[in-house]
Amino acid sequence: MPESSEETIVLPAALHARPAGALVRATAPFDATVEISYGDRAANVRGVLAVLALGVPAGSTVVIRTSGPDATAALKAAVDSLANAE
Repeated sequence: MPESSEETIVLPAALHARPAGALVRATAPFDATVEISYGDRAANVRGVLAVLALGVPAGSTVVIRTSGPDATAALKAAVDSLANAE
């Protein structure tokens, strides 16, 4: 049965190109679907442009949802990536 996880995080920096790219790279090796939500919008983390289109400013709260065999590890990688964003 596929695993799923969810975590809320407050971003220390805006979700601009560098942290969005780092998020995509951090989650790419995992066999999991990763989604980031901001407000009423969500984006699959496989595409940098979709993540950038959310327009998330610094100090905003986002929700990361993962599902699949590597959901827990992918969630940890995503949260670590965003928590250290500059």
